[in-house]
Amino acid sequence: MNIIDQAKDFVESLHKLARRSVWDWRRCPHCGQSLTCKYGVYVRRPWFFEGRREVRVQRHRCHTCGRTYAERSALLVGGSWYAREVHRLAIDQWQHTGTSLRRTAEWIRSWLGRQERYLFWRVLEVGRRDQTAQCYLTASTVHRWLDKAGVEAERTMAGQMSGVAISRQLGTDGLWARLRGGVQRVALAVVDCVSGVVWPAVVVEGEEKEEGWAQLFQRAQEAGLNLSALRGVTSDGSHGLQAYLRGSMGWVNHQRCVWHLWRSMAETLKAQVRAATEGLAEAMVASASQQVRRELVSLMRAVLNAGSYEEAEVALAKLKVHPWGEKLARALSANLDAALMHLQRYNRGLARVAPEYLWRDFRLRLSRGRNHGSSQRLQRALLVWAIYRNFTPAQGRFERKRHYRRPGQSPLTQAGVLLGDLSYLDALRV
Repeated sequence: MNIIDQAKDFVESLHKLARRSVWDWRRCPHCGQSLTCKYGVYVRRPWFFEGRREVRVQRHRCHTCGRTYAERSALLVGGSWYAREVHRLAIDQWQHTGTSLRRTAEWIRSWLGRQERYLFWRVLEVGRRDQTAQCYLTASTVHRWLDKAGVEAERTMAGQMSGVAISRQLGTDGLWARLRGGVQRVALAVVDCVSGVVWPAVVVEGEEKEEGWAQLFQRAQEAGLNLSALRGVTSDGSHGLQAYLRGSMGWVNHQRCVWHLWRSMAETLKAQVRAATEGLAEAMVASASQQVRRELVSLMRAVLNAGSYEEAEVALAKLKVHPWGEKLARALSANLDAALMHLQRYNRGLARVAPEYLWRDFRLRLSRGRNHGSSQRLQRALLVWAIYRNFTPAQGRFERKRHYRRPGQSPLTQAGVLLGDLSYLDALRV
């Protein structure tokens, strides 16, 4: 059962539970017999959006098997002081807004209990004087709900993305995280270059070891990724990934991230510009260095942005004959094939840069909410975040400085999956 079927099954179970009549509750859920009787009630006072509400829960006893049971509600979560809508609000606010756990709890607590910051919003509102009616939602409670969602994502990871179309071109990247006790771990993720679908991420000790990348692709395969159908992978040039691709996935081409190539040659470029202006008068250094840098950058850009291998070879020859471009040409020549792998028909759709944009939002959750004390909890948070990204559509409106590749569409929608009204919270069974 993939992630879409899991979400549909959960929503249908809630609707089925909400449609149960009085006579349906007369049937014992343990033995299936209807020879039951009412067996008292107990009162619960969970928090809803409108405040605390008293709910009377009816209990029943079965005369056939002698066991007791209580009626359940789709609005409530078993054993929780907060309704299902509060659980979903807390997880969605932390995931979607990128705020900290403490601020999430404070914001929801103020709204539910008409207290704290709520008094800033309503100038004429008189604060509640009854201390028993105050809401005491804390950051640890929100974190426990998030970790519970991560446990559910971990439990249903096998076959989670089965049936989802892939473009055969993937991008990979890692993000370092600091945990308790000064322990450092790296989160590795793999994403489809065309649809943007994120496959389940992993947390490993380092990205320079082949074992970490093997674990990443093995987990993606468990989730439903067909490794034999892959054609290309884009990365920042990690030696561990290159070793894994050579040893276990030799049919997959490796595309070096162009942005990382530019960054790796920055020192060489600076040294060549410095050497070109050495011995000049101080008044001429600034203009001369600017002129040399502009020429070298233009020639390098012609190589990396070439539309074919022939154009890249011609541009590389021009860079090599430049008075100060021989070292740069030598560095580009060593990585030319890997930098232009996306030009092959076999790798149509392969990205030129590593998917570092994936971590743009998740960095906020590492810096502002430092509660992922262990690698296990960080792993669960990554699984929840991956499902959130796959279900959440990109912004649909036009911005002056930022353009979205899939405006108004989620990665799963781009991959051809019909989501309808389903959300990632349904997939996590929150």
